[in-house]
Amino acid sequence: MKATLSVDLTNEISEIDPRLWGSFTEHLGRSIYEGIYQPNHETADEDGFREDVIEAVKKLKVPLIRYPGGNFVSGYNWQDGIGPKDQRPVRLDLAWRSVETNQFGLHEFIKWCQKVGATPDMAVNLGTRGIDEARNLVEYCNFPKGTYWSDLRRKNGAEDPFNIKVWSVGNEMDGDWQIGHQTAHEYGRLVHETAKAMKLVDPTVELVACGSSNHQNETYGSWEETVLENAYDDVDYLSLHQYYDNFDDNLAEFLGKSVDFDNFISEVVAISDAVKARKHSKKQINLAFDEWNVWYHSMGADDAQEPWTQAPHLLEDHYDFEDALLVGSLAITLLKHADRVKIGCLAQLVNVIAPIMTNTEGTPSVWYQTIFYPFMQVSNYGQGVALTPTQTQTVPTYQAKNYEVPYIDSIAVYNSDMDEVVVFIVNKAKEQTEFSMSIDSAQLNQIVEATQFAGYDIHQTNEDQSMTLESLKTVHIDGNHIDAQLEPLSWNMIRINVKA
Repeated sequence: MKATLSVDLTNEISEIDPRLWGSFTEHLGRSIYEGIYQPNHETADEDGFREDVIEAVKKLKVPLIRYPGGNFVSGYNWQDGIGPKDQRPVRLDLAWRSVETNQFGLHEFIKWCQKVGATPDMAVNLGTRGIDEARNLVEYCNFPKGTYWSDLRRKNGAEDPFNIKVWSVGNEMDGDWQIGHQTAHEYGRLVHETAKAMKLVDPTVELVACGSSNHQNETYGSWEETVLENAYDDVDYLSLHQYYDNFDDNLAEFLGKSVDFDNFISEVVAISDAVKARKHSKKQINLAFDEWNVWYHSMGADDAQEPWTQAPHLLEDHYDFEDALLVGSLAITLLKHADRVKIGCLAQLVNVIAPIMTNTEGTPSVWYQTIFYPFMQVSNYGQGVALTPTQTQTVPTYQAKNYEVPYIDSIAVYNSDMDEVVVFIVNKAKEQTEFSMSIDSAQLNQIVEATQFAGYDIHQTNEDQSMTLESLKTVHIDGNHIDAQLEPLSWNMIRINVKA
């Protein structure tokens, strides 16, 4: 099997927003407690944060983290998580039927973000709360001093404002599972009024409105349209959420779901632009794909979990090799839409449908899931400018139930700061594939790095940490061409030093 890709350094999709490789953490299961925060753990620092987790997160170079939810936020009172810890109330979390101690709250999250080198994407509760709480939270976080809320922040130990720029206005408000679920019109009107108040407090904030919580939701399409009709001029981004499963144990269908992911983005772009045209607006709404991943392995165990416990083992999917291949394809798809998708959040970061897992005791204290490796490579090297193919790609396809699926997913990005072209490739075929790529308008100097994630059983997981990236040795430069032999069912990255 053969596949080709041709690019030119001047033929750009768009500059890649670094926030495309963000993540997400929620007060759910062991994401916070026993994940990020565990004061009694042997690796805990002076703030109770697990340093082994901090080290793992730093390897991902996650630039932005969405918090505190997720479904959790729609019943959350942010004031419960500030002030002296011995005075914070213990609450019932109705979203996940757990007990919330509030020992980790707003100040802890901001401090932890600083330690891992990320900026916050703060979600506000539009389920049980609303306009007043949202504007008060912005004032608490971003106003310098001299008012009730800003001075309370300073009293609680943060003299300088947090200066949070990205805010998610509610979460999945189209879903009846959400506390405070609303119709599209109700939510759109509430977003309009909430955004107005938030931006009066701080005109520099960027706001993300809730789009559909998945591509299959019965209100999908009409929800986006109605919300934007009400709040187009008030928000900056529209969110998308999507998770994929393989309950049917059909590899070809599962890997083909990247086509659904691609269609979802294109459709929401079209809906957003239709509203823009009707409003005769010059403003462009961009997208925040702020929840995306594979999620299904843990659902049986979650159903058996006893309610009303602290930090229960929930959504602890143990990802296998085929999951890593799909996550790689989804990341490539995000790069192909870098002109409109500016924020992305792999959901979630630690323990809960996550690339990083922790053990509360023993070794290894932290271990990396299969999906850690492709995400680590795109977050580290998927920077610069995404390149458009200069001619029709020669890529063989197969027919899935609902889609025609390319056997090869690939994209090239140009990082001028590093003088590098980086190519990401997923081979979905069960046979070796000859991959050939030409790069015009550049002199190709040498291969900086070439790796593959390949050779594993599709259902192999990585609890024993035996799975890792290996060298891709069958790659070489010939003039302005790169040729590589891709292993069956493989994730691949090639970095080439170039002179423009």
